[in-house]
Amino acid sequence: MSETALLNNGLTFLVYTTGIVLILVSVFLIKLLIDLSRFTKNLDSTLDMVKTELEPTIQEIKASLKSINAFVKSADQRVDSFKRAFTDSFGFGVSAVSKLKNASGALISGAVKGFTTVYKMFSK
Repeated sequence: MSETALLNNGLTFLVYTTGIVLILVSVFLIKLLIDLSRFTKNLDSTLDMVKTELEPTIQEIKASLKSINAFVKSADQRVDSFKRAFTDSFGFGVSAVSKLKNASGALISGAVKGFTTVYKMFSK
């Protein structure tokens, strides 16, 4: 056989092989597109199902939160009324007690710092 015939046989084989590979790739791409289409349909139905199930649950959660909020507000009002009654009955406010506590804490911390400074000065 001549070189031209061998070259033609090689090119013919290459064309057939390329055609077969292109057909296989296109078949797999078509199968992939079909699977993706099924997946999106299943995902859409699942999302619709979740949406229909979540809406009543969210409504229940909102109602529960409103109930808890009302309970907390009423408890806050009761605490405020107790605080006012306590302030009125003892003649001085809770704020005065807290200020006195802060002042005594500042005095004690200042005294401790002073003693530590004097101790450091004499220990050297």
